[in-house]
Amino acid sequence: MSSNNYVPSEIEHKWQARWQESKLFKTEFDSSKPKFYALDMFPYPSGSGLHVGHCEGYAATDIITRVKRMQGYNVLHPMGWDAFGLPAENYAIKTGTHPRIVTEECIANFKRQINSIGFAYDWDREIDTTDPAYYKWTQWIFLQLYKKGLAYEGIVPINWCASCKTGLANEEVVGGKCERCGTLAERKDMKQWILKITAYADRLLEDLVEVDWPESTLMMQRNWIGRSEGAEVIFEIAGGSADGKEIKIFTTRPDTLFGATYMVLAPEHALVAEITTGEQAEAVKKYQDAARMKSDLERAELSKEKSGVFTGAMAVNPVNGEQIQIWIADYVLAGYGTGAIMSVPAHDDRDYEFAVKFNLPITQVVAPADGSEIPAGTAFTANGVSINSDFITGLPTDGAKQKMNAWLEEKGCGKAAVSYKLRDWIFARQRYWGEPIPIIHCPGCGIVPVPEESLPVTLPNVDKYEPSGTGESPLANIDVWVKTQCPQCGAPSKRETNTMPQWAGSCWYYLRFLDPNNKTEPWSKEAERQWMNVDLYVGGAEHAVLHLLYSRFWHKVLYDLGYVSTKEPFKKLRHQGVVLASTYTDSAGKYHEFSEIEFKEDGAYIKATGEKLKVEIEKMAKSKLNGVSPDEVVEKHGADVLRIYEMFMGEFELPKPWDPRAIEGCSRFLRRLYRLVDEFTEKGGIGDDVNASLRHKTIKKVSNDLEAMKFNTAVAAMMEFVNELTSNGASKEDLAALVKLVSPYAPHLGDELWEKLGNSGFLINTPWPTWDEALTQDSIVTIVIQVNGKLRGDFQAPHDAAQEQLKSTALSHEKVKPFIDGQTIRKVIVIPNKLVNIVV
Repeated sequence: MSSNNYVPSEIEHKWQARWQESKLFKTEFDSSKPKFYALDMFPYPSGSGLHVGHCEGYAATDIITRVKRMQGYNVLHPMGWDAFGLPAENYAIKTGTHPRIVTEECIANFKRQINSIGFAYDWDREIDTTDPAYYKWTQWIFLQLYKKGLAYEGIVPINWCASCKTGLANEEVVGGKCERCGTLAERKDMKQWILKITAYADRLLEDLVEVDWPESTLMMQRNWIGRSEGAEVIFEIAGGSADGKEIKIFTTRPDTLFGATYMVLAPEHALVAEITTGEQAEAVKKYQDAARMKSDLERAELSKEKSGVFTGAMAVNPVNGEQIQIWIADYVLAGYGTGAIMSVPAHDDRDYEFAVKFNLPITQVVAPADGSEIPAGTAFTANGVSINSDFITGLPTDGAKQKMNAWLEEKGCGKAAVSYKLRDWIFARQRYWGEPIPIIHCPGCGIVPVPEESLPVTLPNVDKYEPSGTGESPLANIDVWVKTQCPQCGAPSKRETNTMPQWAGSCWYYLRFLDPNNKTEPWSKEAERQWMNVDLYVGGAEHAVLHLLYSRFWHKVLYDLGYVSTKEPFKKLRHQGVVLASTYTDSAGKYHEFSEIEFKEDGAYIKATGEKLKVEIEKMAKSKLNGVSPDEVVEKHGADVLRIYEMFMGEFELPKPWDPRAIEGCSRFLRRLYRLVDEFTEKGGIGDDVNASLRHKTIKKVSNDLEAMKFNTAVAAMMEFVNELTSNGASKEDLAALVKLVSPYAPHLGDELWEKLGNSGFLINTPWPTWDEALTQDSIVTIVIQVNGKLRGDFQAPHDAAQEQLKSTALSHEKVKPFIDGQTIRKVIVIPNKLVNIVV
């Protein structure tokens, strides 16, 4: 027999059937065992199916959970579908196919692909956010937020297409235009539901110390929350119909108040209409109309040219009594802070550009502490020493801030304050395909929550999902669904027609997985205590802010209400590196396959002509239509080869290119392993345990690398072990250990080879191999010699040689002597088995 008898498709179908028949991956809980809850960020089931970028994260958690089971853990590793979303609704509008049908078809395809790769998910715990049995509890959580005063209605602008007569999601606005028809998108004020996430801002910051997350993700969370300390300052309007009215601003630099030479309001600020003079009314109105056509992102863009209009009104600077102009500009957003700023052009880059453009006064009030000159044409934005600032002149920035805050409070025109970049969460979408918000609007009782016993409020099953024409959800057109009775007084009332955003279902899915078939509560306290919190959460870094922030917010509310016992939902988080799609094109733009390419140090060349190729690398994504389907790889090479390659192509958390040529190397590795076992079963193995040291080193290396999620180096160690066994011969102990080590990465082949070695059952139910530390130590080690920390030589010594022996050898080493002769040796530091450092 030979490795040619290794037919992946036959082996994989055989073992997948056996796993399914035995319900091998069903979650069990034994209170005598430790628990391990691993979770993948569950996918949106798109029509294009999985691509190999998805599989990278899924393979990693699958490998880890298989090992954890072998190490005696209770393991929870579920999968489900984040299935509400805009693509299904847009497809329904185009084709008339109900979003439910589209979603079910996509889920079936995703599930087929996942099973074909051999991922060990417990399908008895499968969830779907569009299932009324699931979103009943999403609605229930919303009601808990409402009862706690954390859900309220407000007027918020949406993107609006006048041609399509519908609201647009941010992703449907491309270049300021409707993606569907190209009409310029506008901003339209709509009543929306909003969640008061800002009430949890401090705790969302403080509790980050409790989690093991990448520092870059922690930083993004901190920056999004954006806690700033400074002062709230009151400026009074001078003259006109609004004389004496107040404008409140927040500043992180109260020490620069003497340099505030003008103010800027958001174009939508409530006071604009009242303070604008007749002479400026037309210009202000024109500017406001233009601002409404821009998204917040466009308006906040730092590099864009500054624009604005003078309102004609003046305000009084509270620290010096000077009157300053009040402008409007679109870079100030009504929803951020107070919607108004004081402008200190000498010490803020944006204010400086604005002041220069519109010829506004610039007054320096901070100087560099070292007395250096400020470059001409720039703002000095660093800390320094206050100048031209009356009672704080001469004080360093920190001291000046403190004294100014005390002065503001004493005079009643301000106080020390804390501000956040974090805004309350707009929790409404004008869509059909989303969770209905469980609220009823009664003409007499006002806003009335749907009684919990009446949940779920289900979506109506209708044939048309056309936009309402008013900016409201398509649900507003369905009278038979909208019209209802008030649960309090019985009067004719209307249902809330906005639906929840797609974030809603993913905010708490990790909790439903604990107890997915519970019909009386979202999860039981017993299940929550058994499994929470999530021990390992794996998903893309693109979710590093909003999904994680929203999930943490909901979790903290549930913690306060006593429904969960942990402050944080996800203990350890890791992001898989993006898989990059590489394309190779010639000077004419023609695409070339990898087989046609010769790779050299300085680039890629066509083998036939020697022409150097243009290389373009971008992230693999369904939206870019550049994803490689796992179906292609499984069909050609097998699922185990796909799994091995996904883990071998680079460090897990770093970007890496998808290279079809390299897959063949992983296929050869598994064929060689198959041949090793095949030859052993035919001819028998070696009698002496000559590979014991390497075997134990490999077990240790693979085990430790797995804990550190260094999958690529673990695979490399197993490849090296196979090479050595091929050269030296293999014992039964060698092959038993090797097959166990490989099995989490290539589980179908693992079980097949385990059976060929005369065993029964499944490897996932056998103990993970352990190592003898003594056998992992080399008998001879290399000792490095340093003089004052610089490398000067090395020598070989027995493992665990005496320190005096190492010291003596180092001091007499011929390459070291020139650096120590004639010098005073102050001390010699010996680190056993590693180095000797001579300090002279």
